[in-house]
Amino acid sequence: MIGSLFRRELTVLLRNRANLVNPLAFMFLGILLFAVASPAQGEGRVLYAPAILWLIVLLTNLLSLDGLFRRDYDNGVLEQIYTSADVPFMVVLVRIIVQWMSTGLVMVLLAPVLGLLLGIDGGDLLIVVMALLLGTPALSFLGAVGASLTVGFSRGGVLLGLLVLPLYLPVLIFGASAIQEQISGAGNTAQLYWLGVISMLSLTIGPLAATAGLKISLQMQ
Repeated sequence: MIGSLFRRELTVLLRNRANLVNPLAFMFLGILLFAVASPAQGEGRVLYAPAILWLIVLLTNLLSLDGLFRRDYDNGVLEQIYTSADVPFMVVLVRIIVQWMSTGLVMVLLAPVLGLLLGIDGGDLLIVVMALLLGTPALSFLGAVGASLTVGFSRGGVLLGLLVLPLYLPVLIFGASAIQEQISGAGNTAQLYWLGVISMLSLTIGPLAATAGLKISLQMQ
């Protein structure tokens, strides 16, 4: 069942390539704008590079969340899942994982390029990759909760941001701090551990909360 769900989600993702390309295009444009327009040079630019990188990552993830459940909600598939599927939780979990693969995992793979564009030294790029690998799953699982609660609103993008961005603050703080401590030569083990803990907690709570949120949205239909 899990294999068939993954194949279905990946097939739908490949057929709607705009859902994959648009957030990544936004991410690259955002990074390029900061890299080109920033008046600071050398150490001044590197000082703000971790915060800029994580802000762009957060906004890119937020951009892709609005369509996480909306397609199935609009065409009635989501209601059929809750009435016919034995385990709706598994459907929601697979959907979130595929969303992370199409955004978070891609950003992890592109992290060296993004870091270089922001002026981060090549020796510090490994920490950039590790921080994104540990932190981006939390963005998807926590963001899915907000997406499930706002899926019934025709213009839920603003409300989604208001719900999700406060949940993203710990990831932003520890993620940017991990890279900044690496650049300054200090230890960053604690920040990486906290990113892993937050992602594990979000993996445990996020899909359950998103499943309940979708049920509430369907009842309000």
